[in-house]
Amino acid sequence: MIPSSSSFAAHRRIRRRERGPHRQVFVCGVRERGLTLVELIVTVAILGILASAAIPVARFQVKRQNERMLRYDLWTMRDAIDKYKDAADKGAFQTKVDSQNYPPDLETLVNGVDVQGKKLKFLRRIPVDPMTGKAEWGLRSMQDDPDSTSYGGQSVFDVYSKSQGTALDGTKYATW
Repeated sequence: MIPSSSSFAAHRRIRRRERGPHRQVFVCGVRERGLTLVELIVTVAILGILASAAIPVARFQVKRQNERMLRYDLWTMRDAIDKYKDAADKGAFQTKVDSQNYPPDLETLVNGVDVQGKKLKFLRRIPVDPMTGKAEWGLRSMQDDPDSTSYGGQSVFDVYSKSQGTALDGTKYATW
């Protein structure tokens, strides 16, 4: 005997409920599992908002990383200048009288100086300024003013970035 359509639908509903509430299927007006268009639009909108909030954070991370690299590069070059001066003060090699035992340029720190037949190098290479992307640095000699942007050319007492940008803390990179 074939059951009537109403008892068949009720029978299917009961059978589906026995398997679990999430698997309920109606014979009239089939309902399937999945996402509606509205649910997809809401999901994409939420993901877009979260992504747009993450972009400024990523920009700050990149800028902060470049600032760390700039501080490290400045520290490395200043340390090499100090080591050169210490060695010259101890009489390890001769320097110009008016240089006050500071190196004549950054290339001298990379190329090194002869000390008792051996080459003494103070810097492996001139680092690239992370703010400008070039291996060009501002130089100051002892005769220059502390905040001078023009180099007198006598000797290298200090280095600074040629970038005109502003750091996250509000200071100019050239003043570091």
